[in-house]
Amino acid sequence: MIKKKAVVLLSGGLDSTTLLAFAIDKGFDCHTISFSYGQRHKTELACAQNIASFYSVTEHKVIEIDLRAFGGSALTSEMDVPKDRSMQEMDKEIPITYVPARNTIFLSFALAYAEVISACDIFIGVNAVDYSGYPDCRPEYIAAYENMANLATKSGVEGETRLKINTPLLKLKKSEIIQLGLDIGVDYSKTFTCYDPNNEGVSCGKCDSCLLRKKGFAELNLTDPISYQV
Repeated sequence: MIKKKAVVLLSGGLDSTTLLAFAIDKGFDCHTISFSYGQRHKTELACAQNIASFYSVTEHKVIEIDLRAFGGSALTSEMDVPKDRSMQEMDKEIPITYVPARNTIFLSFALAYAEVISACDIFIGVNAVDYSGYPDCRPEYIAAYENMANLATKSGVEGETRLKINTPLLKLKKSEIIQLGLDIGVDYSKTFTCYDPNNEGVSCGKCDSCLLRKKGFAELNLTDPISYQV
């Protein structure tokens, strides 16, 4: 039986690793794509490569783009990454770790990749429940992009296939994402989530991303298998 092809956006983080394992568990032939986009560190790219190898994906691509040319985010400029924020503070406004148009750019590359390999499915690990705050993680954004994608591609216009953007983590809390991954055998020690690690690649333990990850494991009464500076 020929497996359906899928393009999976893989950052090396907890969510995207769960996403890849989920797609594989559902029987997809997975082609992964990561981005070196001018982010503060490259640790996540090394993790993504290791995870792609671990899961024996059909192909793993790393795309080079330079969003530092625009800045506008603590992840692509010299702004300080927020630390030690409460959940209430995180919920107040779109944080400065939001990278302008990042998911739109990433999905555009994934769309081109999918069309070239005749894949009808793209998987992206956006989440709109256990704190997001990012406008390009909302369900209405994904629906609008999927509609656009089917208007903008040769296969969509000719009616050969219809592209679907899969967001299985969209409505899950972080603890639910972790539990989903554990149920399908994800090894979270291989993942990396931090916005601001040290030079050795050890997670800070204080940025929003680290705090949410810690909270997810704590809600399951589990110990996070990665190391933190604090």
